[in-house]
Amino acid sequence: MTTPEKTGGGSSAAPVVPSIPLNAEPVRQTGDASVGALVKEVTTHVSTLVRAEIELAKTEITVEARRAVQGSIFFVLAAVIALFSLFYFFFAVAEALNLIWPSQQWAGYAVTFALMLLIAGVTGLVGFLKVRRIRKPKRTIETARESVKVLRRGRSSPSSSRAS
Repeated sequence: MTTPEKTGGGSSAAPVVPSIPLNAEPVRQTGDASVGALVKEVTTHVSTLVRAEIELAKTEITVEARRAVQGSIFFVLAAVIALFSLFYFFFAVAEALNLIWPSQQWAGYAVTFALMLLIAGVTGLVGFLKVRRIRKPKRTIETARESVKVLRRGRSSPSSSRAS
């Protein structure tokens, strides 16, 4: 199997997917090939087409899976920071309840809590934006639909020619 070519510099452009060429066959006169040879040829072309579809799907899904992992890392980071923030929140509440207002010792804990929540919010937003960019494999779906159309058209052609 062929492997996708790498694009330089870590850009977010879609990877180049190798193509399996399906060359146009010369027009045949009726009776040029036996039925067995035609069946063999059709089988070869369908096999090549299926391999190309699988290769395209594999490449597109790998790219999207990588994006999903990157986005989920930010969600995990946001959850961890939020959990650590609870520690400071409880300290701030305890200090606020136990101290007399003029000393304001609890304010440092409250500011730390607010700062950690801000960091958790930013990382959560970044994770959301990364996951939102995940797309379905459009080219794979498009080429699979085209293949189905061609195969259906090819399957219906002999039956319509028999009816004539």
